[in-house]
Amino acid sequence: MRRILVIRLSALGDIVMASGLIPALRARWPDAHIAWLAEPAGASLLQANPRLDEVMVWPRGEWQRLRGERRYPELVRSVRAFVRELRAREFDLVLDTQGLLKSGSWARITGAGERIGIASREGSERLMTRVLAPPRDDPRIGSEYRALAEHLGVDAQRFPMDLALAEDDRAAAREAVSGAGVVGDHVVFAPFTTRPQKHWFEERWRCLAGHFSAEAGVTPVILGGGDDREAAARLTADTAAVSLAGKLSLRASAAVVAGARALVGVDTALTHMGSAFNVPTVALFGSTRPYLETDSPVTRVLYEPLWCSPCRRRPLCGGVFSCMRLHRADDVYALTRSLMEAA
Repeated sequence: MRRILVIRLSALGDIVMASGLIPALRARWPDAHIAWLAEPAGASLLQANPRLDEVMVWPRGEWQRLRGERRYPELVRSVRAFVRELRAREFDLVLDTQGLLKSGSWARITGAGERIGIASREGSERLMTRVLAPPRDDPRIGSEYRALAEHLGVDAQRFPMDLALAEDDRAAAREAVSGAGVVGDHVVFAPFTTRPQKHWFEERWRCLAGHFSAEAGVTPVILGGGDDREAAARLTADTAAVSLAGKLSLRASAAVVAGARALVGVDTALTHMGSAFNVPTVALFGSTRPYLETDSPVTRVLYEPLWCSPCRRRPLCGGVFSCMRLHRADDVYALTRSLMEAA
């Protein structure tokens, strides 16, 4: 029996997209012990998945806290215990899907004889036994993870993302949605992400909310983290939208997505979840273009390339974000409504 460790420590959107490796590995090695190493936030998204044998949590935040408090003996004991635990698993295959020095270091520390990295850099390439170059010009969601699956002998023509929820997550989602005053169906808005150039404009979100409530008779529910509460409050001003930003766990938020009639979002993990759950989804891309195609027949990507796009982390427009201005609220609503009716 193979003992396999997938390493994707952070970036929730990438963890969602890389989750397609779980059924791929299970198909290739049905009796394998399959584990995943992630930081706490990412680990929480995986812990309800019955197709994973184990989710290991890298307590990075705890170690940073101990270091900041100068509690060095406790830090050393915690690090040593984690290393012992990792090595005791005796993994023979490690897949470093992050390709950074921090993830490659953990791959090497496992002692596994086979360590495969995707686009390994920062020196982590020297810690791998094999490094795969990510595919170029593959427009499909999770293309680099598909390529890894194919390298391992799996047919990844279809590569379904694999997110699992517990009944407690669904119950928390239902309670939160109804507690916010939502009667009937809801659509999810996922407007928040880490970089301002990936955001859409507040007035357009409010316009879109008006369309859904007045014309479709469904309530927009805004999801996000604790830091997004103030911005979410602005989006709900003078609209029928409600905000659950910062009020739910990550998996409960995922359950709100799974129970939605539709989702509209920017390049963020919650948007990718819409496709994972086969919820009618409209993804608004501009400065980034993580994919143009998904395996979901009810997902559409809106992306109009300009001369400067995708600029990723280096916008050249002086904060105008011209690419995102191409997405008009009326058009977004019309497309989402058509997907809802088709579904």
